[in-house]
Amino acid sequence: MSSFQSSRFAGLTAYVPGEQPRDRRYIKLNTNESPYPPSESVLRAAAEAAKGLNLYCDPTALGLRMAAAEVYGVTPEMVLPVNGSDEILNFAFMAFCDRGTPVAYPETSYGFYPVLADLHGIIKREIPLKNDFSVDFHDYLGLGCTVVIANPNAPTGIALGLDEVERIVAANPGNVVVIDEAYVDFGAESAISLTKKYENLLVTRTFSKSHSLAGARLGFGIGDKGLIADLTAIKDSTNPYNVNAMTQAAGIAAFKDNGYYMENCRRVARTREDTAESLRALGFEATPSKANFLFVRHPEISGGELYEKLRGKGILVRHFSKESIAGYNRITVGAPEEMEALIRATRDILSGAGGNSNAKK
Repeated sequence: MSSFQSSRFAGLTAYVPGEQPRDRRYIKLNTNESPYPPSESVLRAAAEAAKGLNLYCDPTALGLRMAAAEVYGVTPEMVLPVNGSDEILNFAFMAFCDRGTPVAYPETSYGFYPVLADLHGIIKREIPLKNDFSVDFHDYLGLGCTVVIANPNAPTGIALGLDEVERIVAANPGNVVVIDEAYVDFGAESAISLTKKYENLLVTRTFSKSHSLAGARLGFGIGDKGLIADLTAIKDSTNPYNVNAMTQAAGIAAFKDNGYYMENCRRVARTREDTAESLRALGFEATPSKANFLFVRHPEISGGELYEKLRGKGILVRHFSKESIAGYNRITVGAPEEMEALIRATRDILSGAGGNSNAKK
């Protein structure tokens, strides 16, 4: 740290994203990207938009808001496009939390939540999961603070039902409830329909997972128009041109091709279940994931050791050092052939064979 840094941030611990090594070719099952490419119309739309990059993009992203509103069954005033869902989460922490309004979220969840709380000087209430790693919705009733829940949760993949989400929203009428739906399209129930019923509900979405646009950085906030107006004021006070022209064009095209992406999500879900069955046959325990990843452990090998040995075979998974989950690894669901390579490599590791030979796609 330099001597010029503000003391406000001297103790800040930044979020650590999944590794993106360049030393060799890996099967990447560590950052929850889609194994399937964007649709051809998305690529064409982005290329066409690139011709006008000498001009600023639309700061209101009106076309994108209209496309989102049509797909999600809301009005354009209820949608705020953002530079990845991390940006809308940051805006929400800024808008709806302060020193007098703490934030509550699961103790084991998306690692950006505590980072954002510390960044903005917000008191944190980290609520433990149940013994089976599920969220107990009763823990979030009438808290008197802003509530943030990833549904499905990360890194466990376990989802709350829509009725449970509604119970949380209804029980906190004086505070905003943020439901982070980064993984909802892979098998969970969306709470977007509830945004027309509850003015204190904000749903966040990303196109990084379900719509094959991780590199484009596109997310959304969806909620009551009053909440969206609050968030838009923060957006316009920090970066009014937050979603670039190529990403706006790609997003509009992706909404038009929504059927293609939803079928890809169903393909991922089928591969997830097949992979979970294969891993269980090898002795693994797996949570009932509704996301595009699996959260697994094996009684005969530590999470850290399995991670290192898979990496040596050219397969990246995500390992977390937090004590309560250190025995587990989060495995992104890739293409079927990638998961078959994972199973082969894991079988070799468990049997003590295989050495450091590379896994091939």
